[in-house]
Amino acid sequence: MQRTPIKPSKSKIRLDDLDMRASIRERKDYEDRLSDLQTAMLRVQQAYYHSRRRAILVFEGWDASGKGGTIRRLTERLDPRGCKVWPIAAPRSDEQGRHYLYRFWQRLPEPGTLAIFDRSWYGRVLVERVEGYARKEEWRRAYDEINEFERMLADDGVRIIKLFLHITPEEQLKRFAERLRNPYKRWKITEEDIRNRERWPDYAEAIEEMFARTSTVAAPWHAVPANQKWYVRIRAMEIVVRALSRGVDLLPPPVDPAVLEAAMARLDLKMPPDGEVPGKKKKKNGAPPAS
Repeated sequence: MQRTPIKPSKSKIRLDDLDMRASIRERKDYEDRLSDLQTAMLRVQQAYYHSRRRAILVFEGWDASGKGGTIRRLTERLDPRGCKVWPIAAPRSDEQGRHYLYRFWQRLPEPGTLAIFDRSWYGRVLVERVEGYARKEEWRRAYDEINEFERMLADDGVRIIKLFLHITPEEQLKRFAERLRNPYKRWKITEEDIRNRERWPDYAEAIEEMFARTSTVAAPWHAVPANQKWYVRIRAMEIVVRALSRGVDLLPPPVDPAVLEAAMARLDLKMPPDGEVPGKKKKKNGAPPAS
């Protein structure tokens, strides 16, 4: 099998070029688009299950940029058996002392499933670089290691979508204050999050070098303005649905003739039109019935 060349993507991403005023004004518009995209994601998941395809979604972003909320909306209607969310924190004791990619090999998707990473192997060239947890020669070497890792996955048929959620320092400060005031959100903020604000320029430099060195044709980066939560959720889901749908037959498979014959003969069922499930009403938005 021919290996996928590691080619830089054509688009160059700069944080300062993003439109941080991007927003969705009307709640109904947001809710309608969200419902349509969640239906589309369910169709994608079912198509991947039936075709045994695999995909990885990588979410990176500033603290309080909305990664968790976006992932929650993205997966809200999905079958949890075919979708695994991996929140990534510091390595466990059994992972320390091993190559930093070791723990991600254990979390790769099985055939027919999606794996979603809330932070990822890019910590090597972000927090580990900025905070000095990795030596300079280690994080500089990591760009090639990550590109090779992702090329290996792409060559094996795994589709990779990488998103970075960008907020301004002012918006982050507002969200930190909100988390501190809300007793149900205080667990989300740590002393480290507060300290990291002091190194915003260092992180911004590391982020833009990450884009430049690891945004490839097979695994490009998508930077999404995230100052407004409605907008980032919709925009991120649009990117994911489009990327996962490309070249994939999203039509549901036909009913197994043997199963249909047995149901009609033994259960006295008649096949309804348009593939509707007996006893279930078709949803107004055309969503496939939940499994």
